[in-house]
Amino acid sequence: MNNSPAGRTTATGSSPPPAAQAPAVRAAGLSVVRGSRTVIDDLSFDVAPATVTGLLGPSGCGKSTLMRAIVGTQAKVDGTLEVLGRPAGSKSLRARVGYVTQNPSVYGDLTARQNLDYYAAVLGIPRRERAGQVTRALGDVDLLSHAESLTGNLSGGQHSRVSLAVALLGSPELLVLDEPTVGLDPVLRRDLWNLFHRLAAERGTTLLISSHVMDEADRCQNLLLMRAGRLLAADSPDALRARTHTGSIEDAFLHLVDAAREAERATP
Repeated sequence: MNNSPAGRTTATGSSPPPAAQAPAVRAAGLSVVRGSRTVIDDLSFDVAPATVTGLLGPSGCGKSTLMRAIVGTQAKVDGTLEVLGRPAGSKSLRARVGYVTQNPSVYGDLTARQNLDYYAAVLGIPRRERAGQVTRALGDVDLLSHAESLTGNLSGGQHSRVSLAVALLGSPELLVLDEPTVGLDPVLRRDLWNLFHRLAAERGTTLLISSHVMDEADRCQNLLLMRAGRLLAADSPDALRARTHTGSIEDAFLHLVDAAREAERATP
């Protein structure tokens, strides 16, 4: 794990961001305890702005809990967690952060356009701007041809894209996407990853995208690798392969898991 002088792991690849750019997400000593179980265990990391960062790890390792903490919906969070320079969950962040859960939260008895128009109103987007924002968001996810279709009649992949379009309303500065490509066909997965990189490059959006599929790691600029509530590493895919002398992120992950186990066994 690469540590900064302050002891923080920085998800910025091999080159840190300019000093003037504050991290989009900054965590220090972050923990979440649920009952007797520690779900997130003392995480410290930064996520650079205007980048695509992948949050990877097996199911149950704490990815969704971490994402809920970042968007401010997770209870009993200890430690420091700042989002866009404010404490996570601050009221001022509501319009600046977009969040898509694993289960799409849109209404099946409304059309795709009606869903977006409803959520645009909830977000407080002025009426005169709503039509343009809705059309742009539908275009971003390639759903303009299905804009007037009932969401409940759309395919699973299209249903997920309606949720993503909702998250794009208002041009959020941070997008937190919980496994948005799981179960999608290869063409749609490719198109969505292309969209994610366009958002970062052209609009300056920061994206944090979770997945348990290791072959998606190379689609990310930076990675946070988690296991059992702990952060194994934060770096670029190339740097992780070089550091572990492996040819794939899956092999790098396994190498880091083995190293962590050895360290645990060596601890008295």
